Amino acid sequence: MSLINTEIKPFKATAYHNGKFVPVSDADLRGKWSVVFFYPADFTFVCPTELGDLADHYAQLKDMGVEVYSVSTDTHFTHKAWHDASDTIKKIHFPMVGDPTGAISRNFDVMIEEEGLALRGTFVINPEGVIKVAEIHDLGIGRSAKELVRKIQAAQYVASHDGEVCPAAWTPGAETLAPSLDLVGKI
Repeated sequence: MSLINTEIKPFKATAYHNGKFVPVSDADLRGKWSVVFFYPADFTFVCPTELGDLADHYAQLKDMGVEVYSVSTDTHFTHKAWHDASDTIKKIHFPMVGDPTGAISRNFDVMIEEEGLALRGTFVINPEGVIKVAEIHDLGIGRSAKELVRKIQAAQYVASHDGEVCPAAWTPGAETLAPSLDLVGKI
Protein backbone atom coordinates (compact mmCIF):
# COMPACT_ATOMS: atom_id res chain seq x y z
CA MET A 1 0.00 0.00 0.00
CA SER A 2 1.30 3.45 -0.89
CA LEU A 3 1.89 6.10 1.74
CA ILE A 4 0.78 8.84 -0.68
CA ASN A 5 -2.16 10.83 0.72
CA THR A 6 -1.94 9.08 4.10
CA GLU A 7 -1.53 10.93 7.36
CA ILE A 8 1.78 10.64 9.17
CA LYS A 9 1.80 8.31 12.16
CA PRO A 10 2.52 9.57 15.68
CA PHE A 11 6.15 9.53 16.86
CA LYS A 12 8.41 11.11 19.46
CA ALA A 13 12.17 11.42 19.15
CA THR A 14 15.19 13.52 20.05
CA ALA A 15 17.10 15.53 17.46
CA TYR A 16 20.41 17.32 17.38
CA HIS A 17 19.62 20.86 16.19
CA ASN A 18 21.75 23.99 16.28
CA GLY A 19 23.97 22.77 19.11
CA LYS A 20 21.17 21.38 21.29
CA PHE A 21 19.22 18.18 21.85
CA VAL A 22 15.56 18.94 21.19
CA PRO A 23 12.35 16.89 21.23
CA VAL A 24 10.67 16.29 17.86
CA SER A 25 7.29 14.69 17.25
CA ASP A 26 4.71 14.29 14.51
CA ALA A 27 3.07 17.48 15.86
CA ASP A 28 6.15 19.46 14.72
CA LEU A 29 5.44 18.43 11.12
CA ARG A 30 1.98 19.97 11.11
CA GLY A 31 1.12 23.54 10.22
CA LYS A 32 3.86 23.88 7.60
CA TRP A 33 5.36 21.93 4.72
CA SER A 34 7.93 19.40 5.91
CA VAL A 35 10.49 17.06 4.43
CA VAL A 36 11.45 13.88 6.27
CA PHE A 37 14.74 12.73 4.77
CA PHE A 38 15.84 9.21 5.80
CA TYR A 39 19.39 7.98 5.27
CA PRO A 40 21.16 4.78 6.41
CA ALA A 41 23.84 5.95 8.83
CA ASP A 42 26.15 8.69 10.04
CA PHE A 43 29.88 8.48 9.24
CA THR A 44 29.28 6.78 5.89
CA PHE A 45 29.84 7.58 2.21
CA VAL A 46 26.83 8.67 0.14
CA CYS A 47 24.97 10.07 3.17
CA PRO A 48 27.21 13.10 3.75
CA THR A 49 27.00 14.05 0.07
CA GLU A 50 23.20 14.02 0.24
CA LEU A 51 22.98 15.87 3.54
CA GLY A 52 25.55 18.44 2.38
CA ASP A 53 23.54 19.01 -0.81
CA LEU A 54 20.37 19.39 1.26
CA ALA A 55 22.15 21.83 3.60
CA ASP A 56 23.14 23.89 0.55
CA HIS A 57 19.44 24.19 -0.41
CA TYR A 58 18.11 24.67 3.14
CA ALA A 59 17.79 28.48 2.95
CA GLN A 60 15.73 28.14 -0.23
CA LEU A 61 13.51 25.52 1.39
CA LYS A 62 13.01 27.74 4.47
CA ASP A 63 12.04 30.61 2.14
CA MET A 64 9.41 28.25 0.69
CA GLY A 65 8.02 27.62 4.20
CA VAL A 66 9.52 24.12 4.42
CA GLU A 67 11.26 22.53 7.41
CA VAL A 68 13.61 19.59 6.88
CA TYR A 69 14.10 16.69 9.29
CA SER A 70 16.91 14.26 8.49
CA VAL A 71 16.47 10.85 10.14
CA SER A 72 18.71 7.84 10.59
CA THR A 73 18.68 4.98 13.06
CA ASP A 74 21.67 6.53 14.81
CA THR A 75 21.18 8.33 18.13
CA HIS A 76 21.08 12.09 18.55
CA PHE A 77 24.44 11.72 20.32
CA THR A 78 25.95 10.19 17.18
CA HIS A 79 24.46 13.02 15.10
CA LYS A 80 26.24 15.54 17.35
CA ALA A 81 29.55 13.67 17.07
CA TRP A 82 29.22 13.56 13.28
CA HIS A 83 28.29 17.24 13.17
CA ASP A 84 31.37 18.08 15.25
CA ALA A 85 33.70 15.86 13.16
CA SER A 86 32.68 16.61 9.57
CA ASP A 87 32.98 19.92 7.72
CA THR A 88 30.17 18.81 5.37
CA ILE A 89 27.80 17.98 8.23
CA LYS A 90 28.72 21.20 10.10
CA LYS A 91 26.75 23.02 7.34
CA ILE A 92 23.51 21.43 8.54
CA HIS A 93 21.05 23.73 10.31
CA PHE A 94 17.99 21.47 10.16
CA PRO A 95 17.09 18.95 12.89
CA MET A 96 18.97 15.64 12.72
CA VAL A 97 16.53 13.16 14.27
CA GLY A 98 17.71 10.03 16.04
CA ASP A 99 15.65 6.88 15.44
CA PRO A 100 17.61 4.19 17.32
CA THR A 101 14.52 2.01 17.83
CA GLY A 102 13.59 2.25 14.13
CA ALA A 103 10.02 3.28 14.99
CA ILE A 104 9.98 6.31 12.68
CA SER A 105 11.66 4.35 9.89
CA ARG A 106 8.99 1.67 10.22
CA ASN A 107 6.22 4.32 10.20
CA PHE A 108 7.46 5.42 6.77
CA ASP A 109 8.14 1.85 5.51
CA VAL A 110 11.87 2.43 4.94
CA MET A 111 13.33 0.15 7.63
CA ILE A 112 15.74 -2.59 6.53
CA GLU A 113 15.05 -4.97 9.40
CA GLU A 114 18.06 -7.26 8.84
CA GLU A 115 20.47 -4.32 9.00
CA GLY A 116 18.74 -1.97 11.44
CA LEU A 117 19.12 0.84 8.88
CA ALA A 118 16.77 3.00 6.86
CA LEU A 119 16.62 3.07 3.08
CA ARG A 120 17.11 6.46 1.41
CA GLY A 121 13.56 7.76 1.72
CA THR A 122 12.30 11.28 1.07
CA PHE A 123 8.80 12.32 2.11
CA VAL A 124 7.13 15.68 1.50
CA ILE A 125 4.35 16.35 3.99
CA ASN A 126 1.74 19.09 3.65
CA PRO A 127 0.66 21.33 6.56
CA GLU A 128 -2.21 18.94 7.37
CA GLY A 129 0.28 16.10 8.00
CA VAL A 130 -0.49 14.25 4.75
CA ILE A 131 2.28 12.69 2.65
CA LYS A 132 2.25 14.20 -0.86
CA VAL A 133 5.60 12.93 -2.21
CA ALA A 134 7.33 9.64 -1.37
CA GLU A 135 10.59 8.63 -2.97
CA ILE A 136 12.64 5.62 -1.87
CA HIS A 137 16.09 4.73 -3.18
CA ASP A 138 18.43 1.79 -2.82
CA LEU A 139 21.37 2.53 -0.53
CA GLY A 140 23.82 3.12 -3.41
CA ILE A 141 21.74 5.81 -5.16
CA GLY A 142 22.11 9.38 -3.88
CA ARG A 143 19.36 11.99 -4.16
CA SER A 144 19.32 15.54 -5.52
CA ALA A 145 18.14 18.43 -3.34
CA LYS A 146 17.56 20.51 -6.49
CA GLU A 147 15.03 17.95 -7.73
CA LEU A 148 13.45 17.80 -4.28
CA VAL A 149 12.97 21.59 -4.34
CA ARG A 150 11.23 21.28 -7.73
CA LYS A 151 8.90 18.56 -6.44
CA ILE A 152 7.97 20.65 -3.39
CA GLN A 153 7.31 23.66 -5.63
CA ALA A 154 4.97 21.49 -7.73
CA ALA A 155 3.23 20.07 -4.63
CA GLN A 156 2.73 23.56 -3.21
CA TYR A 157 1.44 24.86 -6.54
CA VAL A 158 -1.09 22.03 -6.92
CA ALA A 159 -2.22 22.53 -3.30
CA SER A 160 -2.96 26.21 -3.91
CA HIS A 161 -4.39 25.98 -7.46
CA ASP A 162 -7.48 23.78 -7.40
CA GLY A 163 -8.08 21.97 -10.68
CA GLU A 164 -4.53 22.41 -12.02
CA VAL A 165 -1.75 19.83 -12.29
CA CYS A 166 1.95 20.12 -13.06
CA PRO A 167 3.31 18.20 -16.07
CA ALA A 168 6.69 16.44 -16.19
CA ALA A 169 9.72 18.64 -15.42
CA TRP A 170 7.42 21.55 -14.49
CA THR A 171 9.11 24.54 -12.86
CA PRO A 172 7.53 27.66 -11.37
CA GLY A 173 6.25 29.98 -14.08
CA ALA A 174 5.84 27.18 -16.61
CA GLU A 175 2.46 26.21 -18.00
CA THR A 176 0.29 23.84 -16.00
CA LEU A 177 -2.62 21.67 -17.11
CA ALA A 178 -6.30 21.73 -16.21
CA PRO A 179 -7.47 18.14 -16.69
CA SER A 180 -10.69 17.92 -18.71
CA LEU A 181 -12.39 15.83 -21.33
CA ASP A 182 -11.09 18.25 -23.97
CA LEU A 183 -7.47 17.35 -23.15
CA VAL A 184 -7.89 13.60 -23.53
CA GLY A 185 -5.62 12.39 -26.34
CA LYS A 186 -4.34 15.91 -27.15
CA ILE A 187 -1.18 16.01 -25.04
